Amino acid sequence: MKKQDIKILLVDDEPDILEILSYNLSAAGYQVFTAKNGAEGVEKAKKISPNLIILDVMMPEMDGIEACELIRKSKGLEDTIIAFLTARGEDYSQVAGFEAGADDYITKPIKPKVFLSKVKSLLRRLKKAEEESTEVLKVGDLVINREEYKVINGGQELILPRKEFELLALLASKPDKVFKREVILDKVWGQEVVVGGRTIDVHIRKLREKIGESHFKTVKGVGYKYVQ
Repeated sequence: MKKQDIKILLVDDEPDILEILSYNLSAAGYQVFTAKNGAEGVEKAKKISPNLIILDVMMPEMDGIEACELIRKSKGLEDTIIAFLTARGEDYSQVAGFEAGADDYITKPIKPKVFLSKVKSLLRRLKKAEEESTEVLKVGDLVINREEYKVINGGQELILPRKEFELLALLASKPDKVFKREVILDKVWGQEVVVGGRTIDVHIRKLREKIGESHFKTVKGVGYKYVQ
């Protein structure tokens, strides 16, 4: 997807922040839309179907957490990339954001160059999503062949049990995205015999041993993500 085709929605109640971020994103070549509160943000998201939504947490009328939950329930916006703007040290906001369905967060205050770099990183997931339609997924040195149930890590072929393979394929399909535990259980185990949350932890531990400790990050109270 070309940069000029990418639509970004900024939602924040502070005019100065909207102006600065909008200016930098527009100058970088993106299509930029703005909203001054969560309610307006939800309505605009439904109308324009943005590729990326950047939401402030604390806003009047409707906060970012509630707005995120409504966006995630809206048809066609289930997979839209959503990042929260949070004040430094607001760990509770970050956890609440992930639980509401956010993919990532951006800490304020933030410098324009750092902001653009973060946006670029988030938008790489669009490319990853396009690649998901293929049977072979490549993430750094990791290659996952869904058709053959084969994994190659750093040039070395690995044979993984089916559930470990499916868990790895899910997490690696969207690097840096936090997958909630209930989503993992649904996607990997589905309607099979009911399993406990510890089942995920055990499988993650085994994948860490085989793929590498640094690739699997735990987001306490939320779930897991794969990092390159």
